[in-house]
Amino acid sequence: MTTLDTTAVPGAVRSVAAVAEDGNRARLGRMLQHGGWFVAPFLLLYALFVLVPILRGLWLSLTDANITGEGASFVGLDNYREALGDPLMWESLGHSAYFTLLVVPCIVVAAFLLAMLAHHIEHAKWLWRLCFFAPFLLPSAVVGNMWRWMFNPDTGLIDHIFGLESAWLTQKSTAMTAVVIATLWWTVGFSFLLYLAALQNIPPHLYEAAALDGANAWHRMIRITLPMLRNITGLVVALQILASLQVFDQVVVMYEFGPGPEQSTRTLVQYTLEQGFTSYRVGYASAISILFFLIIAIVALGRMWLLRKREEGTR
Repeated sequence: MTTLDTTAVPGAVRSVAAVAEDGNRARLGRMLQHGGWFVAPFLLLYALFVLVPILRGLWLSLTDANITGEGASFVGLDNYREALGDPLMWESLGHSAYFTLLVVPCIVVAAFLLAMLAHHIEHAKWLWRLCFFAPFLLPSAVVGNMWRWMFNPDTGLIDHIFGLESAWLTQKSTAMTAVVIATLWWTVGFSFLLYLAALQNIPPHLYEAAALDGANAWHRMIRITLPMLRNITGLVVALQILASLQVFDQVVVMYEFGPGPEQSTRTLVQYTLEQGFTSYRVGYASAISILFFLIIAIVALGRMWLLRKREEGTR
């Protein structure tokens, strides 16, 4: 009887694996060699318009530079210490956070409901989708001026058609609410489109099986629709938080470049712009911008950490 020499098998397996690994490395090297030319223009533009301004702003934040950029001297962390002790900066950050807390839940709920309506409607689906998404295509200047006219107590549409006392833009208690309403109408279309695409990707057989088991529409939405939309909801919330913290355009246009009644709508971005281009303190404005960047980065990283923990918990 002939015996099989098994001592050579592990070596053969290792040699095959080594050859395969060398082949993969060679293919990866060729891909990087040729693909590098395709990504080089993007990397160049990214470095020119993103990395260089960030590094320039970081350097300016350590100086007392004015708007002309001449005669700037190094001051170290003095701008950061002043910013952390500036009550107006914290007040402006509070306005941005308050706006975010108001607008994000409204956009999430409204976008989900509009997506459900557009998904289940039978006739003229394209028209409904166009109507819900069209405001998102408008420039911020158009939206701000339109809603400023809408809330005008003398000539505005809200007073004349709905009979409401709409002096919201001149009252501190309602000034930010007016901005939230305008922002909701303007930006809900983007989140609506994300929800609609996610709804269309839910397999229909899940609903058919649930209906056969006697589940009504409410149970199907709670047990199937909402769990299947969990990831897209997290994405919508994250995107809206990051966008809302940077609110600027509609606030400035609706209040004609002012901070609103009793400075109730001055956001952190607007306060930074005032420090840089009104008070001419570019170094101090750069320090505020860097701090704001760190806040946004912490929010984004926190969202990624929560998502990772949730994925680990479901395994």
